[in-house]
Amino acid sequence: MGLHRLSSVVIGVPNVAETAAFYTDFGLTPTGGRTFATTDGGDQLRLVETPRRRLVEIHIGADDRDDLGRITQRLTEEGLGLEHSGEHTGDRLTAIEPVTGTRAVVEVRPRLVQDAVPATPYNGPGRIERVGRAPGVGRVGRVRPRKLGHVVLGTTDLPTTERFFRHALGFRLSDRIGQVGAFLRCSTDHHNLLVLEAPVAFLHHTSWQVDDIDEVGRGASAMLADHPERHIWGLGRHHAGSNFFWYLKDPAGNFSEYYSDLDTIGDEQAWTPENFEGAKGLFNWGPPPPPSFLAPDDLGTLMAGVHGR
Repeated sequence: MGLHRLSSVVIGVPNVAETAAFYTDFGLTPTGGRTFATTDGGDQLRLVETPRRRLVEIHIGADDRDDLGRITQRLTEEGLGLEHSGEHTGDRLTAIEPVTGTRAVVEVRPRLVQDAVPATPYNGPGRIERVGRAPGVGRVGRVRPRKLGHVVLGTTDLPTTERFFRHALGFRLSDRIGQVGAFLRCSTDHHNLLVLEAPVAFLHHTSWQVDDIDEVGRGASAMLADHPERHIWGLGRHHAGSNFFWYLKDPAGNFSEYYSDLDTIGDEQAWTPENFEGAKGLFNWGPPPPPSFLAPDDLGTLMAGVHGR
């Protein structure tokens, strides 16, 4: 696979300062110019001012210029040529997803190498891996996300948006949710992008990797201590992707997820995509998703804003 990572995102919001404070609390490190870094991935989030919240850009890492050349050819073959939607210069290719208007930027970048985090020991029946108090309960300090894992994008034309990312850019299909969603990957992670059928194009959530389930719980608990209104859904474990999760809401209305223990796909030939129907694709255990997760409270406002342009 020439694509190898989800590098960063640019999110547009009408309330930049307030939203920036949320992501600082979330554990991202401000690096100037409304840009935020993760521990391992570097600068991975930038906030810009827009009339309504939306995914402005998604940046994807590729191995070399030959990969960009192949993408350029596929964009032309799919009728999404750069002459109308973007440009290809040197180590960078830009194309506009035609339904959502999201700018996809594919760049030649080195692969992300993460240092191994020591495995947390867990005791079980007949298996004693630690003696004394669990190390997870003694942790202090703010949780720091390791990297940006994935983005979920709502689209009014799922086949076209999926065709853009899969057949033109080169994302791989991991799993489906009936006829309404496709989990796509540009790395060995189970998914780096989920595209969902929706009544309006919008950013549903971004997802950020932390070390383990203790960090998922610690991060969310700290975020909710003085702001219980931030809670959306969690703690739980997804079925598609298998990761532990907890979702929070930023001041612009976007959801932000702490996750750990996501499935990886190292052998392309050994993986067979599945099609999950109903709630099974969403979660394996945990509280059921609230209505506001499935249909965010501001969808009507977003739809009115689009139609009112």
